Parts: sequence; C-alpha cells; structure tokens
Amino acid sequence: MEIPTSARQQAQDLLAFIDASPSPWHAVASARRLLEAAGFGELREHERWRLAPGDRRYVVRGGSSIVAFVAGAEPLERAGFRLLGAHTDSPGLRVKPKAAQAADGMVRIGVEVYGGPILATFADRDLGLAGRLAVRAGGGVEMPLVHFREPLLRLPNLAIHMNREVNEKGLCFNKQSELPLLLGRDAGLPAETAFRELLADAAGVAPNALLGWELAVCDTQPGAFWGADQEFVAASRLDNLASCHAALSALVAGSESASTRVCGLFDHEEVGSESAVGAGGSFVADVLRRIAAASGCDEEGWRCALAASYFVSADMAHAWHPNFPAAYEPAHRVAVNGGPVIKSNANQRYATGAESAARFVLACEQAGVPCQQYAHRSDLGCGSTIGPIVAARLGIPSVDVGSPMWAMHSLRESAGVLDHGWMIAALGAVLAA
Repeated sequence: MEIPTSARQQAQDLLAFIDASPSPWHAVASARRLLEAAGFGELREHERWRLAPGDRRYVVRGGSSIVAFVAGAEPLERAGFRLLGAHTDSPGLRVKPKAAQAADGMVRIGVEVYGGPILATFADRDLGLAGRLAVRAGGGVEMPLVHFREPLLRLPNLAIHMNREVNEKGLCFNKQSELPLLLGRDAGLPAETAFRELLADAAGVAPNALLGWELAVCDTQPGAFWGADQEFVAASRLDNLASCHAALSALVAGSESASTRVCGLFDHEEVGSESAVGAGGSFVADVLRRIAAASGCDEEGWRCALAASYFVSADMAHAWHPNFPAAYEPAHRVAVNGGPVIKSNANQRYATGAESAARFVLACEQAGVPCQQYAHRSDLGCGSTIGPIVAARLGIPSVDVGSPMWAMHSLRESAGVLDHGWMIAALGAVLAA
C-alpha cells in the first residue's frame, strides 16, 4: 500500500501528540500548545469576554477539558455553530489517594479501574505514571503536571505453572487484590512516605507541600508505525486522542468562514460524562452561550443560532477483525484505511440520524475521502459517546463518526495511517460548510 508523504506526516504528528499526552491534563496542555502556535489566545471563565469576527480563542475548565473556537464572519443567529467534539480521557488505571502499601518486602501501588479497559493488556508492560499534583503554594494550591517517562511500575503475570488454565479461560485479575502495581522493594521507610517523596521530587517541591494527586497509569512505549508498508500505527490512547488531534488539526487549518467554528474536547467520557468538565456538564453550553452573548445575540438569537448549527461527535470506530468475524454485524464490516466511519444505533447510543449522516457524507465527498457505515451486532451491547449527550443538551442536529481501529480500550491500540488524514480532511469540510 502506498502511503502519501502528507498522510504519513499527519500520522507522525498524531503519534507525537499522543506521546506528549499520557493523561487528560497533558492532552489539554498539548492542545493548548497546538492552538497557541496557530494564533489562538486564552479566555478565562471568570473574566468578561469581548469578541470580533475571526477571533481565535480557547478556554480551559478543570485542566482536562478545552473548547476552542474561531468567531464566524456572519451573524451567529443566521450562520450558527459548526461544532466538533471528542474526549481527552481513556480507560485505564488511576492511583488511589492513599496508594502505597508494603507487602512481604515489596511496595505496591493501589489503583482503581477507570472506565472499561482491557485489564490483561496492562500485564508485563513497562508502566509509568502521569497526571497532576495538588501542591501547597503560599495561601493557595498549584497543580503542576508530572510524567514518569521511564518504566516505574509493573503488573507481573502469574507464571503458567500456577495458572494452568490461563490459555483456556483467559487472563483475569481481581480488581482489588491482584491489580496493585509493583513499585520496588521496601526500603524501610513507610511506603506512603516513600511514594510521596517520589512524587514531590518529580514536581520539584518538598514532600510536605504535596496535598494530593490525580494520576493515571500509562504505557512508556512510544507510538510506532507497523505493517508490511508501515501503513498502521500502534499507540496507547488512540481512543480518543486520535479524534482530538484530528479535530484540532481541522480547526487550526481552516480559513475564515461564515459560521463560528468550535472544537470541544471533554474529560470523563469513559465514565459517563456527568461532571463539571464532562460533556454532560455545563461547559459546552456555557461557552456557546457566552460566544453568543459576546456576539450580540439575545435569547431569541441564541435559539436561532442553535437551529442553524451542526455537531459532529468524533470518537473511534470498531474495525472488522479478520480473526473474529462472528463479533461483527455482517453488512457493516469497517476496514482500517478505508476512511471515516459514520456510526448508527437505533437506540440512540449514537446521535446519528439520516439527515445528519447525509451531511457528513457530503462533507466527505467535498473533501475527496471515502466514507464507511457502522452498526453494532444486534445481540451485543453497544457503547456510546458524547454525541447523544451534547445533542440532547443543545438540541442541534448531530452525527457520530470515528476512524476505524483495532483493540479499542487495550493499553496498545492500532489504527490506519490513511484514516487519520482523511478524518482531518472530512472534519475540515464540516467546519467550512
């Protein structure tokens, strides 16, 4: 398979974005760097906003969600919003507040399962930690980011000699007793003291200044190309940082348009989105309302703007796996490197309708990229996205799309090089419409 140089560069940029984004807080920091390099300036929620056509701005909430936008050239109540949405979080393991525990000469780190990861994929991997710390600073609190890039933790498998049926019954872990990660030997210090010193040293602060943390377990192996023609990529957190990167890339590459173009990246999708920073909270509506207010829209104009809007929820899609054909709806086999996927579900697990899907098909045609359709097997439970949540809260036509991938929710996922560039182009056409 021949891969154009431009597509390979877009995929390389994606891998670099993911490698720099081992937690939702790091993902937002990466997004900020990308946006600021493209001339976007920050707005703060506690300050009044003043906007002019063409203004390029972003706003962050909670450190792990971000909404960026370009103010449109036409009146908002007539041109509306073109909104892209994705999520910054990925399923995995999160460190507990009192994590370190000594056991039989070893120090283990207690973790809690976040979302629905494939737990077996964490075994025998070189694991690090990433997230943010709460640090005492004068009379307040600062939240520095930390990232342990070198192997720090491990979840060693039990040898097959003690688990003879592992290949027949599968690798399973008790979430409470068998998931704590090995950190090192007990050096005589209280385990919690040693762990706090480790974290404080990473942030360059005194241990007594450390007030708390939000830490995710991450793979230390960088993303890579693979395949006979290097036509695939492998990385952690493709779900859903690939969609975040595609949406941001489409936003910053676009020229001035009539509509106000918006890209919202939200935390907590993997656990239901119902939080102050999640798509189920007020963040997206708050930002859109404030854009409308700063544009001179009254309540009636706000309603008109929503009616003239269109929302694309970008989250990764299940690609057909040749080793497991029985897991798929036979008429909806999605191919890696086959183009963006429109995801449909009659029970509204996806927000797609016939009209909203047709608009995305037209965007793909305009961008000159192929398009695929996906539906889940009727006898399997279907996952969901931020699509139905945002569509219900804003009442705007919405479609769920994604790039095809294998091994969703594994610590090491795979996708296609061509698909990422095609998704950027398709989302760019949506924003330009």
